[in-house]
Amino acid sequence: MRNLLLLGLVGLLATATASAQQPVSTTYRTTERKINALVHTKLDLRFDYAKRYAYGQEWLTLKPVGYATDSLRLDAQGMDIKAVGLLMGQQTQPLKFEYNQQQLLVHLGRQVPAGEAYTVYIEYTAKPEELQVKGSKIISDGKGLHFINPDSAVAGKPVQIWTQGETQANSAWFPTIDSPNQKTTSEISLTVPAKYVTLSNGALVGQSAAGPGLRRDTWKMDQPHSPYLFMLAVGDFRITKDTWRGKEVSYYLEPKYTEQARTIFGKTPRMLEFFSQRLGVEYPWNKYAQVVTREYPTGAMENTTASLFGEQAQGTPRELLDWEYNGVEREIAHELFHHWFGDLVTAESWSNLTVNESFANFSEVLWAEHEYGPDGGAAQADRSLRNYLRSPGNYTLPLVRFQYNDKEDLFDNVSYQKGGSILNMLRSYLGEDVFFAGLKKYLTQNAFGNGEAHQLRLALEEASGQDLNWFFSQWYYGVGHPVVSIDYAYDAARKEQAVTIKQTQPGQVFQLPMAVDVYQNGKPQRHQVVMRQATETFRFPAASKPDLVNVDADKTLVWQKKDNKPLAEFAYQYRHAPRYQDRREALNAAQTQLTDPLAQKTLVAGLTDASPELRRMAVELLDLKNPKLRKAAAPALAKLAASDPSVFVQAAALTALGTLKEKRYTKLFDKALESKSYRVQGAALQGLLPLQPKQALARATAFEADNKGGLTAALVAVYGQTGGLEQWPLVLQKFDAADPNGRFEMMAGLGEMLGHLDDTTALTQGITRIKNMAVEFKPYGVAGGLTNLLRQIQQQHATRPSAAQVSTLVEQAAAEIQAAK
Repeated sequence: MRNLLLLGLVGLLATATASAQQPVSTTYRTTERKINALVHTKLDLRFDYAKRYAYGQEWLTLKPVGYATDSLRLDAQGMDIKAVGLLMGQQTQPLKFEYNQQQLLVHLGRQVPAGEAYTVYIEYTAKPEELQVKGSKIISDGKGLHFINPDSAVAGKPVQIWTQGETQANSAWFPTIDSPNQKTTSEISLTVPAKYVTLSNGALVGQSAAGPGLRRDTWKMDQPHSPYLFMLAVGDFRITKDTWRGKEVSYYLEPKYTEQARTIFGKTPRMLEFFSQRLGVEYPWNKYAQVVTREYPTGAMENTTASLFGEQAQGTPRELLDWEYNGVEREIAHELFHHWFGDLVTAESWSNLTVNESFANFSEVLWAEHEYGPDGGAAQADRSLRNYLRSPGNYTLPLVRFQYNDKEDLFDNVSYQKGGSILNMLRSYLGEDVFFAGLKKYLTQNAFGNGEAHQLRLALEEASGQDLNWFFSQWYYGVGHPVVSIDYAYDAARKEQAVTIKQTQPGQVFQLPMAVDVYQNGKPQRHQVVMRQATETFRFPAASKPDLVNVDADKTLVWQKKDNKPLAEFAYQYRHAPRYQDRREALNAAQTQLTDPLAQKTLVAGLTDASPELRRMAVELLDLKNPKLRKAAAPALAKLAASDPSVFVQAAALTALGTLKEKRYTKLFDKALESKSYRVQGAALQGLLPLQPKQALARATAFEADNKGGLTAALVAVYGQTGGLEQWPLVLQKFDAADPNGRFEMMAGLGEMLGHLDDTTALTQGITRIKNMAVEFKPYGVAGGLTNLLRQIQQQHATRPSAAQVSTLVEQAAAEIQAAK
């Protein structure tokens, strides 16, 4: 399952911090015992769109494990159970059962010996909309089966049905043993309106008429997979088909996005080839489909052979211009890699979620590296690690987590970003060939079964010939990460360079193998060292004082460091060290010493970096209030704003130039307003606003018919400064239609507009929305900033007739924000 899209929101809000966590339960969570093992699941489903029900018949084949049993316990949430029977040849013998709306206990009527297959028949009605269950951080509810606009009440919105099973929600639409250590083949028949397309696991093996206007589709899965990976989707989708090694690769999108299907998903066959070759294990399933649905509350889900994506994976050609790797392409790689790590070999328990999600997170780095080169991979690895490090609440949680309050809590930056970063570090330590040989062993030894971190360790030990207990003990079963300070001293008499590293984190001292590059005369000499103590000094021969000592030269360690070397060495690092992270570190160091000419020179050099991520970063680190830096950077910024191949760099440069409020850039902004990129247009419109407010208002009005993303935020900003009550309905409509990140981008403009509107209805609407955002996203540290925004609105109305009313609204909102948990 993909990580919460809101994690992007956390990145947007630089001051966001995690709220205080509840104490973690000390209860040890065992792997679910197998009394009966699933063997085959056969479903026949019809749907009642008006009631939002599914009418099901199920034939469930199982085998007792280890011991004979006379009963079967199934997960079945919120259903009406009509009949239960034991299949006896062509006949069905009724069975006694007990049902408490969560579990179905079936009395088999005899002792079934271990290993003997038997089949139970169940007739039931699933009522997911009536089910009251908790979801997760990622999935807002656990109803499993979702009806979208089933009565066609919302014009222009498609009618769809889709499912979401992880962690244990598929038992809301079919009785099963809803545990990841169960594996079963499947056959799913769906009776649907004939005008709709269906998708499910495996191959479409049959289609037939099923009454007036109805069709029955049967999907068959001959390879075993876990119940949470079962899926179905029904709707008006258009299918675009590719192939890979003779297997169908298909993309299901709404009709209006069909032309973009290959632009969005067209790299999938190449991903299949790359991952198959790199792992040494060919994609193991008979097809691969990807479907985009409405109202899916997270990124995507790796259902076996049929990944399901939220509507962020559909876009117009113009919207696609503003997509970046860290969005949908990353998700596509992530869900596909799950088909090895998660689907082929599944976490034996949710405690071992790392063997699913950490690998999928790691694949995002692998694909970026393959597709966009070392800088692209390193940029994604850096983003991922920083997401983990951003929240101190992550530091107390182990990767393999046998104690937790709720299994849903495991879907976090530890299981995803920290785990993926650890795998990237382990790859560097073992070396490419040995690391991937170990992964191949893990996959082949546990194929179509389950795995834990223990199996992963043993496979990697077999491939490497090394004892890796120390690595797994500290990184998989321990908590936190090293926090270090690094100091340097050169001894001219001994011709020796000393490097002292001190670990300052609480708890365990980490064993840290690392490479140290010592640069002299422009050339590095590599030294391999292992840190084992809280403080250690390493000494390296050096005929003269080195130009640079580069600790963790491969830049893969999971740690936080304070690197106490002088700016001159960071500047040298920027020019000579080969990696993305080397240059990123140097730019950050330069930003802390902006009055130093060398720092300014380094930042200006960053404006022409080979990496678009670092060019953008350099733009954003500039302090253009500094006259010398402004003079040095302005020509490069103008060039980036006009012609950089990355729309993100263009937009950043336009934004930076906009802060100067210099009329000489008016033509540049005017030209950028003709861009096809919404992001570039938005930055240009904001740059034009202080220079020519009336023209900016006119351009904003012209953009009302076609605006998305950054342009929408800019439009709101223009109306915030120059608009009036006539623009308020549009601003409100755009705000309500945006995702959380989009709403936060509009927040400043919304607040400014509310500061000068005197309409009671508009003020109530706007203040309520700011309050609701503060309450909903309070765990992400936004409450203080949004409360301050409300206070600013209150202050702007202090001398107006509206003062009392606004004060009342703001005080009520502030109280609700403060009271929210």
